[in-house]
Amino acid sequence: EVQLVESGGGLVQPGGSLRLSCATSGFTFSDTHMNWARQPPGKGLEAVSMISSDGSTVYADSVKGRFTIFRDNAKKTLYLQMNSLKPEDTAVYYCRATVFGHTRLGQGTQVTVSS
Repeated sequence: EVQLVESGGGLVQPGGSLRLSCATSGFTFSDTHMNWARQPPGKGLEAVSMISSDGSTVYADSVKGRFTIFRDNAKKTLYLQMNSLKPEDTAVYYCRATVFGHTRLGQGTQVTVSS
């Protein structure tokens, strides 16, 4: 069974930092391109960042220079280090991957940036 389990969300003040984790199982993590996506309140799902199986990364313009995506293949875990957080980063953050021809999402973790 494919599983993606996010953790690490919470309430943080503007300018603060959080690190999200996505623990995975049920597929060959090291061979899989992995993504973070988010859904702000009242809006649709938007791409945040992607890391390929060979470690190449892509970021949305809105998070470039503030967020860092990385992976630990030995732990089958995806991470998102978020620095200099802004109120507009408030969203439910999802780990996403296409596995066995299907796009999978985790249950999400809430990130709220507010003073």
